[in-house]
Amino acid sequence: MTGGVPGVPALVAGLCDDAAVFPPGLAPLPDAVRAYRDRRDRWYAGLVGPLVLAAAVLPQLGPLLPPDARLPLSVTLPGGPADLPAALADAAALPVELRSVEVAVPEGMATAEFLDLLAARVPGALDVYVEVPRDLRRVAVLEVLASSSLRYRAKFRTGGIRADLHPDEAELAAGVAAVVGAGVPFKATAGLHHAVRNTDPRTGFEQHGFLNLLLATDALVRGGTESEARALLAERDGATVAGLVRTVEPGVRAAFASFGTCSITEPRDELVALGVLTAPVPEGIH
Repeated sequence: MTGGVPGVPALVAGLCDDAAVFPPGLAPLPDAVRAYRDRRDRWYAGLVGPLVLAAAVLPQLGPLLPPDARLPLSVTLPGGPADLPAALADAAALPVELRSVEVAVPEGMATAEFLDLLAARVPGALDVYVEVPRDLRRVAVLEVLASSSLRYRAKFRTGGIRADLHPDEAELAAGVAAVVGAGVPFKATAGLHHAVRNTDPRTGFEQHGFLNLLLATDALVRGGTESEARALLAERDGATVAGLVRTVEPGVRAAFASFGTCSITEPRDELVALGVLTAPVPEGIH
């Protein structure tokens, strides 16, 4: 079973949202758009989800796109729901397919106020990811996301430019367990630079692996414990991780929707090396 492109299994189809313009990649917007569009006919195109852009850059996007572009897009709103009407208006004027918005809870804003603002501004047929804070509001936001009356999704930050921005296994496992238990899909962003758990040799930061996160989610979906999820997040052996991934059914992606990455080639190459993706054999080589 594939994700629509040969070589891309359903388990990882659309797993990598293209966040090239964000740190540490910081690709210029014209380069990011060009690379995204050039990738449409590559063998691994099915691996890639939407291009992720901050709402503030949408006014710069028009001159970079032909009228029929229909660029798949996810828009981040670091300023919170107050910025949503302008972002929706900007997107509506562009040749894009707005798939989702990713809304942060502004610092100092109470959960109830945030939700009231969001509910008043969000249109009906749009995926809305609410970024789960890592402060005292975290529990309240997770409880709200778990409410059966809401259709919002969760977004977890899994890293950043400082060591303290990387949640440990216990924090990440607890957050994922909360949303999986409530049937709330989630995405992850920042820090997932490799398929397998690792220590960055340059910074010394502990980094989660995106395949580890997939395995932890699968365990929780199947009724496993947070302890099992923590252990899977901590696994550093690539062969062990790859072997476990081969047992995972594509249905887990209903829970773990995607993760943002500033590079598409790096996760692609690691998935090939681990045997999760199969690259086509170049013509003339038998």
